[in-house]
Amino acid sequence: MEKVFKIYVYKEGEAPIFHNGPCRSIYSSEGRFINEMEKHGNHYRTNDPDEAHVYFMPFSVVVMVQYLYEPGALDMNPIGNTLADYVRTISHKHPFWNRSLGADHFMLSCHDWVSFGPHTSSYVPLLFKNSIRVLCNANTSEGFNPLKDATLPEINLKTGEITGLLGGPPPSQRKTLAFFAGGLHGHIRHLLLHHWRDQNQDKDIQVYEKLPSNMSYEKMLKTSKFCLCPSGYEVASPRVVEAIYAECVPVLISDSYVPPFSDVLNWKKFAVVVAVEDIPNIKNILMGISEGRYLKMQKRVRQVQRHFVVNGNPKRFDLFHMIVHSVWLRRLNLRLHASL
Repeated sequence: MEKVFKIYVYKEGEAPIFHNGPCRSIYSSEGRFINEMEKHGNHYRTNDPDEAHVYFMPFSVVVMVQYLYEPGALDMNPIGNTLADYVRTISHKHPFWNRSLGADHFMLSCHDWVSFGPHTSSYVPLLFKNSIRVLCNANTSEGFNPLKDATLPEINLKTGEITGLLGGPPPSQRKTLAFFAGGLHGHIRHLLLHHWRDQNQDKDIQVYEKLPSNMSYEKMLKTSKFCLCPSGYEVASPRVVEAIYAECVPVLISDSYVPPFSDVLNWKKFAVVVAVEDIPNIKNILMGISEGRYLKMQKRVRQVQRHFVVNGNPKRFDLFHMIVHSVWLRRLNLRLHASL
């Protein structure tokens, strides 16, 4: 891949909606990738569209929501129409969209609120059906197709940097069995907090809607063996990457979610998957994991951590390269007719 894969970035569109994205928010993985692809010195970027294997559409759904969506309104047509106009422009100006019907094109979105990422792509049926969609909200019940779409990790970089987020004490110093703190976003969290929030006399499972002021969220992540990662309003959660950064074994609690980089990462080796109906049994499930198995899982969390790290200048096997690799794998599955 590193030797041959080339990506053409369409130049159409103006900032801030195009060629730009958030780098200091819960949607930072969207902005970081867009901004990296905009660098002309990028290893994979080519200025010659004829030598490209895929074509990147550098629009930010997060910024579209910021500028085009009226809070409280049900009408998302301004966002969808903007996207449809953009695809119409590149398809009229260039031959590449029409020759593959969008199959060798990709978009990237981390906006999960009311499924804006998947929803906006439905305004262009070929984008929804054919194109590679790299989405945080990787929900198979909402049209995410892992054969052609790829999961984007949701990463909350409050300052834009990961300084101080990586690493944690060794397993022997992690005294809390499992930890979660977060708002009542979505039915899964309601179930989790309903069952475990009032069980805080049980110090093994620490679940909070709002963490007490005398407790540190980051410290709890780093001193827990397992970190609970329930879906919120949508299936994606930044807590998965927060757990990996803190070297805490993530516990995925979701419906219809495809974890990031599942093509190459075996999540069962370094994470625990708990069905929603098994929320009341979380303690029994985690207590049933032997010390030896836990130590292996925690070691693998440390090993896979580099694949989720955001670097100012991308390094081999980091988040940027893993996203590119996910797109590369899906492009390999595509066979264009010679006549095209």
